[in-house]
Amino acid sequence: MLAFEVVVAAAVVLLAGMFLTRAITSAAKRAGVPQAQLHFFRDVMRTLFILLAVIVIIHVSGLTSQFTALTVSGIVAIALSLALQTTLTNVISGILLLVDGSIRVSDSVEYSGVKGEVVKIGIRNTWIKTREGNLVIISNSQLASGPLTNYTATQRLLGKL
Repeated sequence: MLAFEVVVAAAVVLLAGMFLTRAITSAAKRAGVPQAQLHFFRDVMRTLFILLAVIVIIHVSGLTSQFTALTVSGIVAIALSLALQTTLTNVISGILLLVDGSIRVSDSVEYSGVKGEVVKIGIRNTWIKTREGNLVIISNSQLASGPLTNYTATQRLLGKL
């Protein structure tokens, strides 16, 4: 019976997360939020609800005694922080790129000899389509820390100074 309860609890969390994410995304779309930010938000929300489902599974399965919960959470936190260090750096850099507006989808950019148009800004990386039609995927942490030239956004960015 416990396995059934765990599955039901995880399914409820994931379904509620999907519903909430769709509702918020639809409202943001009607409010005129750019498509790149909508995709980014949707990816972040999915990740958060998967983590919440894991927490619910641990709770429902009975692993929540104080000692067990502290031990498991400590081990998981250390393992995740080490395993996801690069990914988290890219996620934070992606958030900063979107928030400060240094690049947007359809901007003409150059980074490290790659010239092209931004076609997607994701959680971990940004996709640039070159004039030759090639798709170059660059991690957000590299874009945030390296010399990035944005030919399209000169007026928009100078207005922020």
